[in-house]
Amino acid sequence: MPRKKKEQTVNPVVQKVKIFLNDEEIMVDPNNYLIDIADEHGIKIPHFCMHERLERTAACRLCVVEVEMRGNRIITTSCSTKPAEGMKVYTHTPRLLEARRINLELLLANHDLNCPTCPSNLNCKLQRYASELMIEQSRFTGVKRDVPVDDSSVSIVRNDNRCILCGRCVRMCNDVQTVHAIGFQKRGFDTIITPALDYPMDKSACVNCGQCVIVCPTGALSEKPGVQHVIDALNSGKMLIAQTAPSIRATLGECFGMEPGTNVTGKMVSALRKIGFEKVFDTDLGADITIIEEATEFIKRFKENRDLPLITTCCPAWIKFGEQFFFEELNHMSTCRSPQAILASLIKTYYAENIGKKPEDIILVDIMPCTAKKYEIQRPEFVKEADYVLTTVELGKLIKQMNIDFEKLPDSEFDNPLGESTGAGVIFGRSGGVMEAALRTAADWLEGKSLEKIEYKGIRGMETMKEATLTLAGKEVRICVVHTLGEARKLLEQIKQGKSPYHFIEIMACYGGCIGGGGQPRPTNKEILLKRMDAINKEDKRKKFRKSHENPSALKIYAEYLGEFGGERAHKLLHTSYSKKPYK
Repeated sequence: MPRKKKEQTVNPVVQKVKIFLNDEEIMVDPNNYLIDIADEHGIKIPHFCMHERLERTAACRLCVVEVEMRGNRIITTSCSTKPAEGMKVYTHTPRLLEARRINLELLLANHDLNCPTCPSNLNCKLQRYASELMIEQSRFTGVKRDVPVDDSSVSIVRNDNRCILCGRCVRMCNDVQTVHAIGFQKRGFDTIITPALDYPMDKSACVNCGQCVIVCPTGALSEKPGVQHVIDALNSGKMLIAQTAPSIRATLGECFGMEPGTNVTGKMVSALRKIGFEKVFDTDLGADITIIEEATEFIKRFKENRDLPLITTCCPAWIKFGEQFFFEELNHMSTCRSPQAILASLIKTYYAENIGKKPEDIILVDIMPCTAKKYEIQRPEFVKEADYVLTTVELGKLIKQMNIDFEKLPDSEFDNPLGESTGAGVIFGRSGGVMEAALRTAADWLEGKSLEKIEYKGIRGMETMKEATLTLAGKEVRICVVHTLGEARKLLEQIKQGKSPYHFIEIMACYGGCIGGGGQPRPTNKEILLKRMDAINKEDKRKKFRKSHENPSALKIYAEYLGEFGGERAHKLLHTSYSKKPYK
């Protein structure tokens, strides 16, 4: 019997439809929404609740347009309406402007308008739209919310008095991150967004990732402020040291109007010295040491076929997520500390001893992309190491407060001995970077020689789940890279069921990795994240050394202080343990 030919899948050609956009005849894809079609034609329609990574709910009603079909003319939301043949669409008629003005005034009626103290001031859609629609005050007085501000979390402040109930944060927390820390509570005019049973944030399932902060358009959610602590520390008489995370160099410039992806490493170091830091160290060195320890751990487990897959542990939000929801699977987590925690440990031990200082006479400030890092430094395992964390956005505010002209600063180098890093350390700032750095070292060690292959482009990019199979020393190594905690949950469920096909996994809580962290400048859309990612990859290629185990400073620290890779002293100072975390 002849074998039946396999049917080929052919993508159908989309039959475009003709519509009239503000009386201009255009051909459009019927699967697109009107707001996106308008945007493609240079027409900006205001909106709050819509976000490129979230399901559309048409909740804010600000994106309304007028649509005429078969003689009927109605007002509808452009974010949820698709075109049809012959449709006439109007985006800025007098009727629409009044409808948007009414809808915006209704939002403002129950909103705290104390703009000078709002963290989103001057970078707020609500403020901008009110100005564009010439709204000075709402005609709907409403009943102003008087909800206590929840600052119980070490990372995030929740102020429901500024909330417009767009629901972005709820969809991000529940649908994308699958944490379910917050949701809509109560009804009608009393509706607020809060943890279940009105628990405070520190008693909720929140993992401090700050992705809710990233998508909040009004400042109802913001990072817990730490700038004043640092200003106070400048007058403490103690030695101030800063360490800066890999991704900061590709994002800080945006706080000063520079193009996303501009590398500002040298200016950042100069700014920190002008502020008053005596030493500025590079967390990338901590990243290199993380890889030396983590690659050592992976190779040992891989050869022994034990507790695989091994999962990287550089992300504190992912760690807390695992401790809360998948504690029984945490034997798969590396015991290695994050780069921040590793360098903090070395500053308060190795470096302090070298300069004859007591650890308590040093104030260490970590500049991080991540609101969860504020939580990490308060973990009992690390409590006497880093003193404060400032996010990228907070560092930008501090530089402005100190009246420093950032763009005109000369470039400076990090201080040694904790300022030298490799390209592998730099790429920690993006999704796939930790895995790529680990493979550069693990491949050399498994093969017993230095390999020319140092780039693993198959695990780069913005896909939230990436996988690859490599052959090292004659053995197959299956790897997986995910970002966002919803994707992490899928992998952990696989492991829980004993069905994981992987040997090595990287997990990052934030979209794009650290470049999309909760403390980074807004907006953080895909286009901007790709520019930040490109800047990090370019910095990697510029480095003299691109493999962590070739970092001369790291090797010197092992020779002088830590001993052998993965040895007793290294394990004491560079590794940690995990504990089951309760959640509501």
